[in-house]
Amino acid sequence: MSPWAFVGKLLGFRRLPILPGEDELSGIDRVDATALCRVASLASVEVLEVASSTMDRAREIAGDPTASLPALVLADRQTHGRGRRGAGWWQAPGSLATSLVLGPEHTGDSGPNPTWSLACGIALAESIRSLAPTAVATVRWPNDVEVAGRKLAGIIVESPSPGRVIFGIGINTSGSAADAPPELRSRVMTLPDLTGQRLPRQTLLEEFVPRLLDLLAAMTRDSDTLGRRYRPLCCLTGEPVRVHVGERIHDGICLGIADDGGLCLATADGTLIVRSGSLAPPGSEWKGPVGP
Repeated sequence: MSPWAFVGKLLGFRRLPILPGEDELSGIDRVDATALCRVASLASVEVLEVASSTMDRAREIAGDPTASLPALVLADRQTHGRGRRGAGWWQAPGSLATSLVLGPEHTGDSGPNPTWSLACGIALAESIRSLAPTAVATVRWPNDVEVAGRKLAGIIVESPSPGRVIFGIGINTSGSAADAPPELRSRVMTLPDLTGQRLPRQTLLEEFVPRLLDLLAAMTRDSDTLGRRYRPLCCLTGEPVRVHVGERIHDGICLGIADDGGLCLATADGTLIVRSGSLAPPGSEWKGPVGP
């Protein structure tokens, strides 16, 4: 038995109390779409029982010029959730799997912006810290939220057309790392593992969505906002990192984040700012199987 499986058994993570609004048979906490629209200033909320990926439906909404935005899509279970570069995304059924579609009033009319995924990570980490203070969430450039070096949430951002942006988000709000595929158990984290209880999806969304929208608005008013909010949450500052940019590799000590979202490195040749890339070598992504 793995250490996480032992802890899960000892603390009873697999027999958690039923949450308010939770379906006792499925163990999935229900989302009140009407209330969420009101609290989070959303035009629509769709809750799907099963989806290959919430991004699939979000792309349909983003491609509809008549769609009212912001629009949110949730799935109780994803069968083919994916991350950056085609990586698979594991999470327990009932965890928060969602895609948020925004229009130009929130993201402007420009094309893809690398700061969007960083802003999403900030809003997620701040929301988790606010709702579950013992879960000291940090951000890992460019698109992960971690606790103690283990992945708690993943983010993927797409801009299918100018002015339309999709934020795809997976957060381990339920389940246990002991339930993950063996090759991921030492790499992932869930909120029940940290706090002993699930975090209701509605509660997290009501905290996260307004926070993200407010942050995006603040970033348009003040170019220093992103760096100022990101730096206290950065888990890489002071750590040796290797960044893969295409076929090139940059090694250095992380100095934090630039105001434009670039990763600042102290290298043998001086300070380097990397504005796009990956901390994982190409081909190292976990490919699945994703769904049960």
